[in-house]
Amino acid sequence: MYNSDREHEKAYIEFFRNLDRRLFLEDDFKGMASIDSPLPIGYGQTISQPSLVLQMTLWLDLDKSHKVLEIGTGSGYQTAFLANFAREVYTIEYYEPLSRRAQNILGYLKFDNIHFKVGDGSTGWEEEGPYDRIMVTAAAGRIPDTLIEQLIPGGKILLPYGPPSHQTMIIITKLEDGSTTTEELIGVRFVEFVGEYGWGTKKTH
Repeated sequence: MYNSDREHEKAYIEFFRNLDRRLFLEDDFKGMASIDSPLPIGYGQTISQPSLVLQMTLWLDLDKSHKVLEIGTGSGYQTAFLANFAREVYTIEYYEPLSRRAQNILGYLKFDNIHFKVGDGSTGWEEEGPYDRIMVTAAAGRIPDTLIEQLIPGGKILLPYGPPSHQTMIIITKLEDGSTTTEELIGVRFVEFVGEYGWGTKKTH
């Protein structure tokens, strides 16, 4: 098991090193692509620091049988990681221009297992569920019950959870009886989850 885990991690790190982050940044920020820091991508959104994107992917514990829902396509950088290590990715972005840009980039990279939607991610993508894994790339002020409902038993959801000033990255596992367990991982700081489960500071559709 140990060797298997090490090989699994090695594949993630190799992909991380080979994926050019500059592709996901606008011209003014391409020169900062190697900095391990979040950077703006427009519309008040950011691309997360590369080390956190890698770690979040590892925490989700993906394999090629998994169907994944991503809330917050953003630049498409995290989406690329999910698509490379899962069977299918369904990704939702609130801001249409960001979704279009991500579709162009990920199309250029020849990913053919990604499905895109523009809309309020707090409701998930019920008609395409259920999902083995869900990743939320924005901070929730409360646990998104509608997303947990779209998980299979044994499925996991990873999300930043907490108030605007700071959040905790948590992973929620759905048990066979429909109940859940929650594990706290690290302290983080993300932009707001736009929709029903945010902090209530932004309007939705």
